[in-house]
Amino acid sequence: MLTLLQRSLPLLPLTIAMTLSSMPSHADDTPLTAKQSDPQTLGWMQGFPPPKDKLIMQPSSDFFSFPKLRWTVCHIRELMPTTDVSRGIGAPSKLSYDLDKNIDAITFTPTGSKRLMTWKQSLDANYTDGIMVMHHGKVVYERQNGCLNELGKHAAMSMTKSMTGLLAEILVTEGQLDDSALVSSIVPELKNSGFGDATVRQVMDMTTALDYSEDYADPNADIWKYSEAASPLPKPKDYNGPDGYFEYLQTVKKKGEHGVEFNYRTINSDALGWIISRTTGKAVNTLLSERIWQKIGAEQSAYMTVDAKGTPFAGGGLSAGLHDMSRIGSLMLNKGEINDKRLFPAAVVDHIEAGGDKSVFAKADYKQLNNGSYTSMWWLFNNPTPVYAARGVHGQTIYVDPAADMVIVRFASYPDASNSKIDPTSLPAYKALANYLIKK
Repeated sequence: MLTLLQRSLPLLPLTIAMTLSSMPSHADDTPLTAKQSDPQTLGWMQGFPPPKDKLIMQPSSDFFSFPKLRWTVCHIRELMPTTDVSRGIGAPSKLSYDLDKNIDAITFTPTGSKRLMTWKQSLDANYTDGIMVMHHGKVVYERQNGCLNELGKHAAMSMTKSMTGLLAEILVTEGQLDDSALVSSIVPELKNSGFGDATVRQVMDMTTALDYSEDYADPNADIWKYSEAASPLPKPKDYNGPDGYFEYLQTVKKKGEHGVEFNYRTINSDALGWIISRTTGKAVNTLLSERIWQKIGAEQSAYMTVDAKGTPFAGGGLSAGLHDMSRIGSLMLNKGEINDKRLFPAAVVDHIEAGGDKSVFAKADYKQLNNGSYTSMWWLFNNPTPVYAARGVHGQTIYVDPAADMVIVRFASYPDASNSKIDPTSLPAYKALANYLIKK
C-alpha cells in the first residue's frame, strides 16, 4: 500500500497525502514539534545547490509527507504546473492596522481537555504558518513564520472549493445559473454519469449520490484513479484511463438517491467548476480573477494547479497570500462589499449564512461539527449566531463570525491532514477570541 501511495502523491498533491502526511517522524510515534519541523530549521532547499538530502522536488513522490510538507505548502508552483488568478494591474488596497498585543494571552480550554491554553500556544500546537485576524475592518493580529512571509503564497487546499462555491452562488443569485437545473442540461457530457440527474444545488451542497470512494487508506479507492487521471505529469505508456478532470467525471456512476445525505467528495467541486465554465465560457481561474481577485485590491496574483489539459483544479488547487485571503474574508463579512465597492449581491452571503440542511449533514457524523451544515461549499458551525468557514486539510481556514465582526484566516501545515485533529484546539480558540473582541 505504501508503494501505491508514494507513487500517487504527486498526482493530486493538494487534497491527497492523507496517509503519508500523518505518519510519525519519531520512533516513539511523536511527530516533530512546530519549531523542530520549521522548514528553515531543517534546511529544506537551502544552498546553491541544496545538499542532496535537503532536496524537495519532482519526480520524488514524498514532497507532501511531513515534515517536507511544511516547505511544500509554500512552493506548489515549483513542483506542479499552474495557471494564474491574476490581480490585474490596479494598485492594491491598503490594510488598516490596530494590533492588539493582548491577544496572545487569551486563554481557552481545548475540547476534551481540562488544561487552559493560550492563543499563542495554540498557534504552534496547530503548526500555524500564517494567521491574520481582522476586527471592525482592521488587522488586530498577524503572524507569519515557517515557509511563509509577506511575499509568499500558501496552498489553500480545499478552501479552493469555497471559492468555486462562491462563484457558483454569485451566478445563481444573478440569474445566470439555475441551481434547480439538472447537471446534464448544462454539461451534456455528464448525462450518463452519476452527476447527470443531480441538480446543480445538490452538487453545490455535496448531497450527490455517487459510487465513489475518497478513502485514502484504501489503495483501491476511486480517489487514486481520479489522481491518475488528473495528473499533469506524463502518463505511463500502458495507461488507458481517462485523461484530466473532465474525462474522469464522465466515468463516475450513481449510487443511491441524490439529496438524501451529505458526502464530502472533491469531485463535486470539479463538476461544479465544469458547470461554471460551461455557463460563463471562462475557466474557473479566469472568472475568479475577473469577479474577485481584480476587485478586492489584492496585493498578489494567486495561482491554481492544472491537469494535463490546463483545466484548473477547482477542488483544491489554489495558492494565495495571507493578506489577500483576509480580503476574501472581509468581502464575505461585508456581504459582497469591499473598499466601498459592491462586487456581488448581499443575497449571495445571506444564502451561505443561512446554511444547508442540518438533517442531511448530520448523517455524515462530523463529531466536532455537531448541528452544523454545508452549503455552496462553505461550512456552517453550530453557534447562536451564524458562523461559517472555508476549510482545507492540514489546518487551512477562513473563519467568518459576523456577530463579532471578526475574520480569521489561517494557513497551516499540521502533520495530519484531518481537521478533526485540529478542531478541538482551534475552534475553542476562535470562540475565545471572538468573545474577547466583542467585549472590547
